[in-house]
Amino acid sequence: MWRRNGLTIVMLSLFAVFWAGHALVGFRHEIEERREHGEEPIAFGEYLRSGEFWESTAENWESEFLQMAAFVWLTVFLRQKGSSQSRPVEGEAEADRAPRPRRGAPWPVHRGGLLLALYERSLTLSLVALFLFSFGLHAVAGRAAYNAEQAQHGQPAVSVAGYVASSRFWFESLQNWQSEFLAVAAIVVLSVFLRQRGSPESKPVDAPHAETEA
Repeated sequence: MWRRNGLTIVMLSLFAVFWAGHALVGFRHEIEERREHGEEPIAFGEYLRSGEFWESTAENWESEFLQMAAFVWLTVFLRQKGSSQSRPVEGEAEADRAPRPRRGAPWPVHRGGLLLALYERSLTLSLVALFLFSFGLHAVAGRAAYNAEQAQHGQPAVSVAGYVASSRFWFESLQNWQSEFLAVAAIVVLSVFLRQRGSPESKPVDAPHAETEA
């Protein structure tokens, strides 16, 4: 099981560790904020249900799924000569091969039709759906956190639409989005010139810089 699924196990384990750290440190920060404002502290469970916690979580998930969806889709059409993250500049890649029913092929390939058409795009569609879910969660949780602050200052609450239209919402989103696309651009360009032996995200160490891997 470890040999076949080690990458997923490690990634999900790291996610759990860092998310737990996020919750614990966020709770401590919330307690400090309340103390500074002369408010009663809250329980850890209450913090985990708060808009503050879910807003900070969702705005990060949102940016991750956006950049992955965009990267998967844009690599269908765009190229970067010499990058291990790009399809060949000339000719076709293995991913362009028309699907055909064969032993072990996913069942939508055998069914064909609309089901196959959706399956051919299912990776991008799933990532877009996860982005939209995270975007919505960010909007709802962020609105709850914002309205809690408004109540502290005797200001009126806003609707979800009002919060999404605010500069605060887009400040929270865009500061994460820009970093995600910078990171993608970095690996696309750096993989032209640099290598990591054994990684499928890298070209072979002895590959010429101008060689573009499929």
